[in-house]
Amino acid sequence: MPLSEELDMATATFESTAPGTGAVVGVFPVHDTDAVTETVARARPAAEHWAALGFGERKLRLAAYRGYLARRLHELADLVHRENGKPHADAVLEITLAIDHLAWAGAHAPRTLGLRRVRAGLLAANHAAYLEYRPLGVVGVIGPWNYPVFTPMGSIAYALAAGNAVVFKPSELTPAVGVWLAAAWRAAVPDCADVLQVVTGAGETGAALCRAGVDKLAFTGSAPTGRRVMAACAETLTPVLLELGGKDAMIVDDDADVPAAADAAVWGALSNAGQTCIGIERVYATDAVYDRFVAEVTAKARDLSAGAHEGAHYGPMTMPGQVDVVRRHVEGALAAGGRAVVGGTVDGALIAPTVLVDVPADADAVREETFGPTIVVSRVADAEEGLRQANASVHGLAGAVFSGSRTRALDLARRMRSGMTSVNSVLTFASVPALPFGGVGESGFGRIHGEDGLREFTRAKAITRRRFPLPVDLMSFTRPEAAADAVARVIGLVHGRHR
Repeated sequence: MPLSEELDMATATFESTAPGTGAVVGVFPVHDTDAVTETVARARPAAEHWAALGFGERKLRLAAYRGYLARRLHELADLVHRENGKPHADAVLEITLAIDHLAWAGAHAPRTLGLRRVRAGLLAANHAAYLEYRPLGVVGVIGPWNYPVFTPMGSIAYALAAGNAVVFKPSELTPAVGVWLAAAWRAAVPDCADVLQVVTGAGETGAALCRAGVDKLAFTGSAPTGRRVMAACAETLTPVLLELGGKDAMIVDDDADVPAAADAAVWGALSNAGQTCIGIERVYATDAVYDRFVAEVTAKARDLSAGAHEGAHYGPMTMPGQVDVVRRHVEGALAAGGRAVVGGTVDGALIAPTVLVDVPADADAVREETFGPTIVVSRVADAEEGLRQANASVHGLAGAVFSGSRTRALDLARRMRSGMTSVNSVLTFASVPALPFGGVGESGFGRIHGEDGLREFTRAKAITRRRFPLPVDLMSFTRPEAAADAVARVIGLVHGRHR
């Protein structure tokens, strides 16, 4: 349906504005409960048709979609820049990652989800056993504003590749991007136009999507909102996938490449104005490298600039309310005895790079997600202490380890309480389509990306087929009385010797 017709039907509208200038990007309908329900209903037959196409035909259409996105990459990047505020180059990087994931999902869905034979085992030796992963039907996706293409496409692409239709509600701060993505689908795949649809609005629209009878709801956002989403979905026993916030930590070990670690920390903490769920918010540097690391980070952070102008390293804060969170965390850290070696003041949406040291472990800047261009660097005796402090968090989304020892780094990475960890880099796991993405604890549950991400939007289907009859059918009232004892003796011989 053209946007003009939607506006005519809508009872209310809202504006999307550029965070850097306040200019209006677009006017969009507030889809109410009836409109959301109608959209989901329209997706039902589309989902059946899409699933019936099979993997090969879906792969062709997904390829057409990614081709459309690739040819119009800069057009979309310009829209992301205007509506989200991030630099155009960062928007380009975000979109390229999304396209790569779209390609991987389409290519790997057949092998990951398709019908395959599995071992039947001793007690069903006369049967053939099969396993496949069937699409759920209609998947609802509620996306965030900080990465308005890459993050929701992590659910959309994998749900589509698995054979589902998708109803997508973008953030009310970036609705134009969501509408663009849905329009691009209609243009690229006109014979399956209703397989990807968009609804726009704020929290009430999202709640309506939760209650509209979708077969699964994927949500990315804050933990408090995630709880409300989960409660709304519980009313209809709708399963949920929650990718929530993080307070990601970096450990810098004694033998780390300090300049490389500092460069990565600055990028991980300050890119996208710090509005990255897997961004680095805490660094634990060992006593052996702490002073050098702080000096390197200080020098690099001081060279960065925030703004909407050409050449700015990152843009303004996208969500106005988040500025107050950043201010509270910075001021609280300084009041508790911390020092700002760079920045330290928050005045408006353009927040200067801020590097904090000597911040107590119980300060909000260490415990809560800041989601702004700040970084807290703490001195620890060794990497083990760094790991203990990194794991002393209710969040568990991602993290990083810098070490000169491959064995040591992998050991620390494996023991870090997080869904993903990068070694001698930051955020890299998000760019690897084969790796699952998701957290633990307050960072949510479920996985997007990779084979786990494909299976997340399916239901496992088990099938057995009897190949030939046995002399004694154990699954029959006609079995001999001694049959069960005979089976028990066989099991004892096969398994009873193990101690």
